[in-house]
Amino acid sequence: MKIVFMGTPDFAVASLNALQRAGLSIVGVVTAADKPAGRGQKLSESAVKKYAVENGLKVLQPLKLKESEFIKELQSLNADLFVVVAFRMLPEIVWQMPAKGTINLHGSLLPQYRGAAPINHVIINGEKESGVTTFFLKQEIDTGDIIFSDAVEITPDETAGTLHDKLMVVGANLLVKTVKAIETDDYNEVPQPQSDELKSAPKIFKDFCKIDWNQSNQTVYNLIRGLSPYPTAFTTLNDKTLKIFNAEMEDKEPGISTGAFLTDGKTHLKFATKDGFIKITDVQFEGKKRMLIDEFLRGMRL
Repeated sequence: MKIVFMGTPDFAVASLNALQRAGLSIVGVVTAADKPAGRGQKLSESAVKKYAVENGLKVLQPLKLKESEFIKELQSLNADLFVVVAFRMLPEIVWQMPAKGTINLHGSLLPQYRGAAPINHVIINGEKESGVTTFFLKQEIDTGDIIFSDAVEITPDETAGTLHDKLMVVGANLLVKTVKAIETDDYNEVPQPQSDELKSAPKIFKDFCKIDWNQSNQTVYNLIRGLSPYPTAFTTLNDKTLKIFNAEMEDKEPGISTGAFLTDGKTHLKFATKDGFIKITDVQFEGKKRMLIDEFLRGMRL
């Protein structure tokens, strides 16, 4: 069975590597075009492209997924199945092309948390469990028939970064299982249930990342964890942005107004919420590098 793989970031590399290690036939890899990055604006390749080139795989980098040259080249690969992991939305002319369809690996237990940022939102919402799901693509995003899913526990101190790494491994294994099942026609498609209780996972913008200290300790703590290490929760300090990567909860009456802070100037810095304190442990101040709180306080007068 010939497979075309579509993906861009590190999360997708683990899946592509797992498919290769399983001996499956990857006839092409579609990934994002090279983009200028950094101060020198040098062209930067996606993680998937780097892997594909290192492993001698054919790479396609269309600017637009509907352009005729790309469609022709994709058709010429005669793939039986398209596999999508952390890629952009596909036009119908692409996902309907292969005989066995197009499957996607999604970082949540569908139908919950459809959308661009499921790993972030499950932690922000205080969930105790997440997982990965493979499903067939259809017109509406993340709504296709489910093939397989696999759950993982979310620990109390889990961050989006650590959950990402868990799901990356579990997802790669589930994807191999899915592709082999499709190859032998040994699977059942399960339509996603419809419900008004579904939680979504929309793309995250900067305004969403600003901490509201009027919220509860748990709500603020979940936001920090769910946005760490990227795009990162932030507050303002001395009229500058302070990104917060890690923190701890201190559950005692703050006794000061929400958003105010206490510090000894050496070892701790904590902000008051409506029902306690968030003790900051890992930060990045505007214009500075990321550092632990004691290092930050040594160079800062508050």
